[in-house]
Amino acid sequence: MEARQGPPRVLVVEDDFLIAMQTEVALTTAGFQVVGPATTAEEAVALAGEAQPALAVMDIRLASTRDGIDAARELYQDFAIRCIFATAHDDVYTRGRAEPYAPLGWLPKPYTMASLVAVVAEALAQLRRP
Repeated sequence: MEARQGPPRVLVVEDDFLIAMQTEVALTTAGFQVVGPATTAEEAVALAGEAQPALAVMDIRLASTRDGIDAARELYQDFAIRCIFATAHDDVYTRGRAEPYAPLGWLPKPYTMASLVAVVAEALAQLRRP
């Protein structure tokens, strides 16, 4: 994958319009470049292929029959893109489904935008470590 100049790209995958917009504003204000938001797994995969983000902030319940874990699987297997799951679905079963795709973190809803920015910054730092 070719290195890109500029701020780190973060793919936002969220089907709730207000949360998606708040997330976009918070991440942009913090200096990240937002890709999306995508509202479906299919849209997330297409945007990831085009923009090659450093990571994705992924809701699990999306506006399609496929969920965020389906999208995370494709992002991880096809593009080596890992996710932070920002979701109300924080149970053991759901975490177990997501575990094979190396989540960078979990942010249970409801969360503050400050905590989201902190988790994204830490995940990006983790990706830069050898």
